[in-house]
Amino acid sequence: MSNDHTRVQEFFGARAADWDSRFPDDGPAYAAAVAELRLREGAHVLDAGCGTGRALPPLRAAVGPSGLVVGADLTPAMLQAAVRAGRDRDGRLLLTDVAALPLRSRSLDAVFAAGLVAHLPDPGGNLRELARVVRPGGALALFHPIGRAALAARQGRRVTPDDLRAEANLRPLLHSSGWRMTSYVDQDARFLALAVHED
Repeated sequence: MSNDHTRVQEFFGARAADWDSRFPDDGPAYAAAVAELRLREGAHVLDAGCGTGRALPPLRAAVGPSGLVVGADLTPAMLQAAVRAGRDRDGRLLLTDVAALPLRSRSLDAVFAAGLVAHLPDPGGNLRELARVVRPGGALALFHPIGRAALAARQGRRVTPDDLRAEANLRPLLHSSGWRMTSYVDQDARFLALAVHED
């Protein structure tokens, strides 16, 4: 985690062009995680830290043509890759920081966030900002296409007890940020924590 947006942009910017080809089999995992949000036709949803927009097609399919899908990311190159992939047809893309979203309070029904939590400079404050833009009773999905242990092994490190995504750490963090965790899955095949916004 870093407060330096430049470092985040440089890290993801350097990887944007081949990001999708590095992880070509993640599509079904994204679709399954989006399905867990149980979005209704016409719902308004944000993909926070959308990267190349891999969640945008299943989000669009879930909310239908009358729904609103917004993808927000801090890295211009990631959004450019989303446009090259044609995913801008599935949602409106915003170059913005999730710490200060240019969205009205309580204007969304749900937030989908893939791989975002580990990159938040102020996880509690940033999760409160996500809660701000979601109506009471709205949903949050914190997702990664592989579990914590598999991700740590891929990165050549071990899972430690202070891992933010460990259930014992994430549950109180979400609670203090306006969310109540309703489901937690951490398997090799995926990580998915679901929460509901409690006003």
